[in-house]
Amino acid sequence: MQIPIFTVDAFTNRPFCGNPAAVCLLENDLDEGLHQKIATEMNLSETAFIRKLHPADDFTKSSCFGLRWFTPANEVPLCGHATLASAAVLFHIQKNTNSVLTFVTLSGELKTRREKDHIVLDLPLYSTYPQALEEVGGLIKAAVGDMIVQDLRYSPDTKKLLVRLSDTYERSVLEKLQVNAQQFLSAEKTGKVKGLILTLKGNSSGKDKGHDFYSRYFAPWYGVLEDPVTGSAHAVLSSYWSEQLGKTEMLG
Repeated sequence: MQIPIFTVDAFTNRPFCGNPAAVCLLENDLDEGLHQKIATEMNLSETAFIRKLHPADDFTKSSCFGLRWFTPANEVPLCGHATLASAAVLFHIQKNTNSVLTFVTLSGELKTRREKDHIVLDLPLYSTYPQALEEVGGLIKAAVGDMIVQDLRYSPDTKKLLVRLSDTYERSVLEKLQVNAQQFLSAEKTGKVKGLILTLKGNSSGKDKGHDFYSRYFAPWYGVLEDPVTGSAHAVLSSYWSEQLGKTEMLG
């Protein structure tokens, strides 16, 4: 059996930038174990598998498909950039004629739509709750050392820990921070964290004016040391920063 596989750079308009994902179009059912083997061999943060929901479905004409995502290590319940990549393959390569595509996933139905030269993706919004520092102190120390943490939140739906650094730090501090995410695996003792978000409030002046927040994302529990851009993390960040800033439209 031959399976077409595409590599798509999401969140960018230039090759070799953004966040790459592999996308597999499945004409027929695939043996369960092969999903993981293909994703491991592709060795990108996510490999997406688009499948037909009914035998008569067509990648060019149908508007609803099944979608699963695998990291090199295991299956994940949500991936934003690989969903965008999947929509791009259907819209641009398969020339799908619909303006809106629906993907049936482990996180429910996700919709992508054409909007001029872009593809817009609707993601769930995940709430965060205050997290006690003592419970995850070792993990915070491994991530940011002695840097000042202004807020600490946990998203139980996504198992992501959100670490907001002090507003006194500039964007460059977050960008230059050397993080050894492999150490997170031994430092995290609770068993409830599967992703760590470092975030910083945006700068209202200077060259970075216009950004509401900055972030980096690490998921060594899923075999991804650092992800360049993460849709599922922004489903958490959007909830948090909307609450903090009193805004419903933001630039990250």
